Amino acid sequence: MSALRSYYYKLPPGLRLLGRKIYYFPIDLYEGLTGKRAKNEPKKGDIYVGGSDFIPHGIRQMNVLKKYITLKSTDHVLDVGCGIGRTAVALSGFIDKGTYDGFDAVEKGIRWCDKHIHQKYPNFNFKFTPIYNDLYNTFSQKAENFTFPYDNAQFDKAFLFSVFTHMQIPEIKQYLQEISRVLKGNGQCLATFFLYDESKTERGSMSFPHQYDGYRLMDDKVTAANIAVSIPLLNQMAHDAGLKVGTIKGGFWRNDVEKENADEFQDIVVFEKI
Repeated sequence: MSALRSYYYKLPPGLRLLGRKIYYFPIDLYEGLTGKRAKNEPKKGDIYVGGSDFIPHGIRQMNVLKKYITLKSTDHVLDVGCGIGRTAVALSGFIDKGTYDGFDAVEKGIRWCDKHIHQKYPNFNFKFTPIYNDLYNTFSQKAENFTFPYDNAQFDKAFLFSVFTHMQIPEIKQYLQEISRVLKGNGQCLATFFLYDESKTERGSMSFPHQYDGYRLMDDKVTAANIAVSIPLLNQMAHDAGLKVGTIKGGFWRNDVEKENADEFQDIVVFEKI
């Protein structure tokens, strides 16, 4: 799997999306002909982030949000990097008196969400934000200078699944600042990371061989491939943004964490607004 991932990261952004579509074409064709694809599930070749277990994974993420930040049906929530709606589909049957907003840098994901979610649930809204990411696109807008298109103190809760794991430190700092800005005074944010303790060697199914000051990279040629952040740097970035780290729960990417005892593959972090 690591060798396949390495070859995948060597492809240009456009070819990565095309490659996934070609890889999953046989099963997408089969599911289309047999009617085995759920009506609220995209083709596997169009799911450009995460695994292909779209519906079960979305439900697991919803349960994580309920468990760690007490997500309520009345909350106003922000999904940062909403992708093609994996979590939104699960939440569409739950958030009824509140609102959901999500944005993403891949336009086809937003188009799918508008068509399959927003039209049925008008309190679910999606924005395409053309932000540069060397994994998916070549846009000029940099995440480290990006301002979220939302008002101050607009949201009760925010969340990011597998977003900070694909960003560089200046970008993470900017997003934490923006999350703090758009959260209400008692707001919370749940995000997933790959974290490490500088005093010991972390071992797991992911490898981060390129060491820098406070973080490690999986691939120094594709900087958005995957990043691991040290816990001291995480705490400092949170503090600088007006947030504090409330909870850290290890993911089952770690060798010392059993899958049945973990809620996510990546490490879960809960931020609270100071």
